[in-house]
Amino acid sequence: MQSFRTELENPVVEQDIIDLEKKIKAFREGKIHDEKFRSLRLARGIYGQRQPGVQMIRIKLPFGKVTFKQLLRIADVADEYASHNLHLTTRQDIQIHYVSLDRTPQLWADLEKDDVTLREACGNTVRNVTASPAAGIDPKEPFDVSPYAHAVFEFFLRNPICQEMGRKFKISFSSNEDDNAYSYIHDIGLIPKINEKGERGFKLMLGGGLGAQPILASIVEDFLPEDQLVPYIESVIRVFDRYGERNNRNKARLKYVIQKLGLDEVLRLVKEERIANKVKTYPINRDGVDIAVIPEPLLIPEVAIDNPLRYEQWLITNTFEQKQKGFYGVYVKVSTGDIPTDQARKFIAAIRPYAADEIRVTQNQGLLLKYVRKEALPALYAALTEVNLSAPGFDSVADVTTCPGTDTCNLGISNSMTLARVLEDLVYNEYEDFVYNRDIKIKISGCMNSCGQHGLAHIGFHGSSLKAGLKVLPSVQVLLGGGTVGDGIGRAADKVIKVPAKRATGVLRTVLEDYRTNGLEHELYHHYYDRQGKDYFYQLLKPLADLTTLTDDEFVDWGHEETFATAIGVGECAGVVIDLVATLLFEADEKIGWAGQAFNKGAWADAIYHSYNVLISSAKALLLDKNINQGSQAGIIKEFDANYVEKGEFSLPGTFSDLVLQINKNEPSEEFAKAYFAKAENFLSAVKVKRQELVQQ
Repeated sequence: MQSFRTELENPVVEQDIIDLEKKIKAFREGKIHDEKFRSLRLARGIYGQRQPGVQMIRIKLPFGKVTFKQLLRIADVADEYASHNLHLTTRQDIQIHYVSLDRTPQLWADLEKDDVTLREACGNTVRNVTASPAAGIDPKEPFDVSPYAHAVFEFFLRNPICQEMGRKFKISFSSNEDDNAYSYIHDIGLIPKINEKGERGFKLMLGGGLGAQPILASIVEDFLPEDQLVPYIESVIRVFDRYGERNNRNKARLKYVIQKLGLDEVLRLVKEERIANKVKTYPINRDGVDIAVIPEPLLIPEVAIDNPLRYEQWLITNTFEQKQKGFYGVYVKVSTGDIPTDQARKFIAAIRPYAADEIRVTQNQGLLLKYVRKEALPALYAALTEVNLSAPGFDSVADVTTCPGTDTCNLGISNSMTLARVLEDLVYNEYEDFVYNRDIKIKISGCMNSCGQHGLAHIGFHGSSLKAGLKVLPSVQVLLGGGTVGDGIGRAADKVIKVPAKRATGVLRTVLEDYRTNGLEHELYHHYYDRQGKDYFYQLLKPLADLTTLTDDEFVDWGHEETFATAIGVGECAGVVIDLVATLLFEADEKIGWAGQAFNKGAWADAIYHSYNVLISSAKALLLDKNINQGSQAGIIKEFDANYVEKGEFSLPGTFSDLVLQINKNEPSEEFAKAYFAKAENFLSAVKVKRQELVQQ
């Protein structure tokens, strides 16, 4: 660990990495329960793969921003520790695969040399804050949302209120009303607005999510002033942490809290929580994100374009003029989001003379370059062609979004990566006119959980299986009609029919042919779908679902040679509930230590929240002795009163609820932090005494 101490300048990050190494050692020695360790490593971006004994590492890139140096650093790390490949995700992260758990502390330390983090990239935390990749150069934007996304990322990183929630929490910033960061599928989605006074603020959507049960977000604020952005999000997270489900992970997102309590009640609780916030107002540093260094004008070499038609397609589909006149944004289409490390290095060398030193990862697994001069576009295209990254059709029908599926994910049912490549080739070879169509989005997930965002696709597929006699074959659920409407409004795709996976190409041909033949002139796909109706498409695709015509190759999944067999592992998209009394009391001891440290640093709000968690963990431990396993913190508070305080088995001056919920009735002052910490410490001591009495009975 000495190397971390000498090489890292940030003592907080250094301590994070030291703690990770210690926890890995304790886990190897059997001193930490497997499920507890799983939760801990997930919050540090370390995710178990489908393949035993290796990890996927998710690298957190706030709003997808990465510099040339950072991308090269990630490539070097992937070569040293992983499988020589970078995978771009729909949440603007980069993932690397096949990493040994024991090497993750050093891997993290190497990344941090260029200010790249793993912290809270997975697990029950605030995940990567996403934003429109064009933010800052978007001609339609009221203002650049990048500094706001960065401020939210910084405020909630390592924040005690969101380290051990029931599930993940996702936040997005769109740059304009086109809503290309999908505000309507996020726990909190934001669209920038300027009011009649010229003040900045945001339209705010609450409680969206995809997964197996898509729920679209509700618009709850038409104009939230910019200095109220962080306080509002903090209040929402506090409510989610208290009322969110923890036992049934399938019901543990914010959307289910709203479904259970009602939107009005959740908004009332959010308002009630404001008094406890760390901040009541939070001015955003509009200069908080480094300005991209624009490349100097240079003598552009003359290049010969071998395929002028292809170049014209690329100009139309992959470039746009920025709001900064004379400069262009250039999208780079990356098939299935995979860039081998050698290609990544050649890519940086190719673009360095022509683009600003700021790349954005896009939500459809591509890349955006900024500040390319118009006269440099031919040379840039030629340079991208040399590294095989100049395919036209970015964000078009030919640009299919996909998750890794059965390549590496535990939850994958069928292969999504190969299918995505097959469908892209089909469009390029058979429907070249659709390369210009940005109205229709095709998205694929390897299972129902929508990591490939099939739930918001115009044409979506998710992995499944079908039974034909005694045999099982890979299949896809076909979904149609989803997508973005705009300004916070979206559509969840309809499940239409399930077909063998090898017939997905037939589905795409059938739908595109019908749209081409029966769509009205200039008719958008959504209008065409609504006019025809869901049953029309069911009948249209029904022949493809006929299992009496199966061939042998349809029992083999895309990209495979062996006969299909369903093999689904335990997913790690969120932490697993820990029901061990000793573990809970150990955690409470750890948290009381954190509370003391925060208090000594003058971080009153953090000390209070750590103390709150001590009270919850301690109470849950005693409830488990009565085989009461409540799924939310609010439930724990209620059940502890009913089963201990009201029955006289645990003595308190009042109710446990009165004790705990002082947290949202007091300002986070030094005086309250000191008193609340003392009460949490005393409660933990009393719980330990009670626990000993129960053990000895």
